[in-house]
Amino acid sequence: MRLYLALFLPFLPTERLRLSGGAPDDGTPFALVEKRANSQRLVALDPAALDQELTPGLSLSDARARVPRLIVAPADLAADRALLLRLAARCERYTPLTALDEPHGLVLDIVGCAHLFGGEEAMRLRLIADFRAWGFTAQAAVAPSPDCARALARFSAGGVFMPDQAEGAVGRLPLAALEADEDVRFALSRAGFKTLGELAARPRRAFAARFGNEFSYRLDRVFGRADRRITPLRSPPDRMVERHFLEPLAQREALEPVIGDLLSEAAFLLERRGEGGRAFELFLFRADGHVRRLCVETLRPTRDEKFLARLFHEKLDSLTDPLDPGFGFDALRLCIPRAETCDAAQACFDGAAQSDHERELSELLDRLTTRFGRARVLRFMREDAYEPERESRLVPASAPPSTWPAPVVGEPPARPLTLFDPPQPVEVVALAPDGPPARFRWRRKNHDVLRAEGPERLAPDWRTQGLEAPERDYYRVEDGEGRRFWLFRHGLYERGDAAPRWFLHGLFV
Repeated sequence: MRLYLALFLPFLPTERLRLSGGAPDDGTPFALVEKRANSQRLVALDPAALDQELTPGLSLSDARARVPRLIVAPADLAADRALLLRLAARCERYTPLTALDEPHGLVLDIVGCAHLFGGEEAMRLRLIADFRAWGFTAQAAVAPSPDCARALARFSAGGVFMPDQAEGAVGRLPLAALEADEDVRFALSRAGFKTLGELAARPRRAFAARFGNEFSYRLDRVFGRADRRITPLRSPPDRMVERHFLEPLAQREALEPVIGDLLSEAAFLLERRGEGGRAFELFLFRADGHVRRLCVETLRPTRDEKFLARLFHEKLDSLTDPLDPGFGFDALRLCIPRAETCDAAQACFDGAAQSDHERELSELLDRLTTRFGRARVLRFMREDAYEPERESRLVPASAPPSTWPAPVVGEPPARPLTLFDPPQPVEVVALAPDGPPARFRWRRKNHDVLRAEGPERLAPDWRTQGLEAPERDYYRVEDGEGRRFWLFRHGLYERGDAAPRWFLHGLFV
């Protein structure tokens, strides 16, 4: 049996401004307005404005005529949603399956979680108390489907409704709890229906013929007969361990041993399944509701708790925004979003593990990525293109490596690793019009060509350069001082290209 806890924040927009100092705090009626159909209309009200019998959708002129001392401010839907996302992150301390339920609501999948907080009712009351401490009014209900919990949280006093109680509770709700279109509600009210229970008592065939099959499905969802599930903000992790504390931890020296314990427990779970993690997320829940997320990634699946503890130590040391404990952290959670098969390392007869070089290189890249960030530790990824500019691209070092052609033993590389972007123009003297260069001038210095190899002719890509673009003839050249260059001629005399030009595209190290 699945259970969902729906939270509704009826005054979220006005309370957001009140907490930021943008709204009166002396009981003066306050509302948010938005321009609709060439007029300013109320879209959100605080309790004082509701007490004056104002309603959303009322024009500002009519509202001011009724309540002259009404204070208004412009609505900001983007700020409301950003605040709702932050509140959803705070609710992840109760369950990792948290979803937005707009407008101004959240839905939590609490199956297997409620007993950790004393049961469904205790969990519901604790969430309401937490939101009150954060400065928000909240209504909450627990029901067997998301739509059923949403309807009971928004249109009733809330509570815990098990499957045998949910239908009766929903049946007493008004027609507005169905949240159907305005014309559907108007037609139902004209027919004499007042509650959802009256709709449920009638045959579905008549409603389907009048309003379509979607109406019947919506009715089943609200009554808890159909569970459409929720789409959580974060995908459920493969593995998860956590700790809760009676006394919040305020010192980093106290946090690191707890992180080590979480890593040890996670390593034990992974070892039992023959798995390793590629990413590890640490959530630090502060006593005032703030949530801090730290993430480390590895190139290979691992369950080495000592190495992971070192990575998290590096992460804490390299934070540009230092960890602020505030009143302390009362919960820590370690999630492993991706777990992959990880076999135990096979040791050689001399006691050394196989592939020590690859392991040490991957650990070095992991430490550098943790300290400097994924965007600053990069590797080359091979692309399926013959053009030098598109043959490779830079990707984070944590990306899977690509396969490169093996170099010919005893031969120099065919192309340099480092290219100029764009290629740099040079002045070239050649013994024949379409022959290799004999001398070139680059950066005001002359270079006499001692050896030249080529040409390697590359035709233009008609998709990016067009059909009329000239060919390129590439040469590997070496000057008298032993320096090697990669030059190309853009165009050919033999084909009548006007004044082909020479460019330096790369240097061989």
